[in-house]
Amino acid sequence: MRDSFLLRHSVKILGLGILAALAIYASSSLLVSGSYVLAALPILAAGLITYIFLSPRRYPIRWLVPGLLFLFVMVLYPIGYTFVGSLTDLGTGHMLSKEQAIEQILGRTYTPPGAERYAYLAFQGSSGDLVFLLAGRETLLITDGKATPIALPDERFVDDDGDGRFDRYGDSRRLETREIIALLPTLQKLAVPYAGLTLGLDSLTEFEAQAPKYAYDEATETMTDLETGKAYTAIEGIFTSPNGEEIYPGYRVWIGLANYVRLFTSTAISGPFARVFLWTVAFALLSVLLTFALGLGLAVLLNDPHLRARTVYRVLVILPYAIPSFMTILVWRGMLNQNFGVINQALVSLFGAGARVPWLADAWVAKAACILVNLWLGYPYMMIVALGALQSIPHELYEASRVDGASRWQQFRKITLPMLLMPLAPLLVGSFAFNFNNFNLIYLLTGGTPPVPGAQTPAGATDILLSYTYRLSFEGDRGNQLGLASAVSVIIFIVIATISAINFRMTGTLEELSKNV
Repeated sequence: MRDSFLLRHSVKILGLGILAALAIYASSSLLVSGSYVLAALPILAAGLITYIFLSPRRYPIRWLVPGLLFLFVMVLYPIGYTFVGSLTDLGTGHMLSKEQAIEQILGRTYTPPGAERYAYLAFQGSSGDLVFLLAGRETLLITDGKATPIALPDERFVDDDGDGRFDRYGDSRRLETREIIALLPTLQKLAVPYAGLTLGLDSLTEFEAQAPKYAYDEATETMTDLETGKAYTAIEGIFTSPNGEEIYPGYRVWIGLANYVRLFTSTAISGPFARVFLWTVAFALLSVLLTFALGLGLAVLLNDPHLRARTVYRVLVILPYAIPSFMTILVWRGMLNQNFGVINQALVSLFGAGARVPWLADAWVAKAACILVNLWLGYPYMMIVALGALQSIPHELYEASRVDGASRWQQFRKITLPMLLMPLAPLLVGSFAFNFNNFNLIYLLTGGTPPVPGAQTPAGATDILLSYTYRLSFEGDRGNQLGLASAVSVIIFIVIATISAINFRMTGTLEELSKNV
């Protein structure tokens, strides 16, 4: 028994030690890359897990740790990161941190007038170290990232075949042109300081002396072009000259609630955003109402025990639910093509060329097409859940209502519908939340088009908030506006969180009601 306890304890200590080592390695890598906030997370997580597993009083919590960690990594951290991004001007020209942007700009060079050019030979040893012999007005040897003048002949350089070109430098052999080409990604990064300039590869056969193009004054946050003498001052994350010339890349700047203010006050942005928001609500609401109505109607018909071949009918009407939705959407997109779709071809053959419908080109018709295709995709689900709920309604209620002289419509309105809404109400709320974020349908069917005239953001007539966010992030004519897209994402999160809270509350209320039924 004691041996078993020692074995378990040893395995636990070993596992926690490995976890701590991995956490330290991950944190070190993140620190080197400049991600200081992220670097703290592995250490904190490993410390929390170690504390929980070594503390007998925290024994029950250890079973919750994996779920809590995944909750943080997969849910809480993305939400927090998105919210922080919405408070910045993250986007095209503002993707990097200030330190990263300055480092990139300071790494640029230019060729000063009369700069020296050097023919070179490259040598590589068995360990992979590179040595360069540069020949110009003076002869230079580059080893270990340093350039030093040398005088030839030098006994370290050997010409084995007597062709006038050195074949070896000590144990290092001369590289052929094809080998230099293979090493170009490494060679192009060479920047060797010498005599106040920088020696770098200019072509396959030459090095060139280059000078730093920019100098940065941290006190005044000014970037100076050493070639032209022009000064650039940081304005909203972009180094900008007095005449408006800008140096990219820029860096992220904390702008607070400016993105949210733009969404609601800037006419060029708030107008399209309001249209997208209202259409999103209308699309989700109409999708739920129509799919529920059609699904419930079919469920009532197919629940009739006197209907012949109702099993066949059930199989047929459930087929749209059995086919992957993305394939169905693409098929519908082809069928709705204005020029070649089978629907328009049928209309033209029946009523002439004037019957051609711009299904995906006109704003209102495209919206109707989205709702119709979503109706085709969504009614089988509503039919299935309604069929299941219908089975739970006692037949005695219908028998008693018939005795009292109730018609079929009165039975449906007074018995069927109220009894169905009680268990199905949470599902309807969940369906609304799903359609509120139904990105696949909009993106695959219309791509959000046709565009909204005059919009300064990539807003389309059929865009819902989620597709609008995607297009802000990746398809903007003025570049990617990730900060603004993050603000829209936060609004989506608030809406969906509110809907979920209502759903949970409704579920609890219905459970209380069902106890009294």
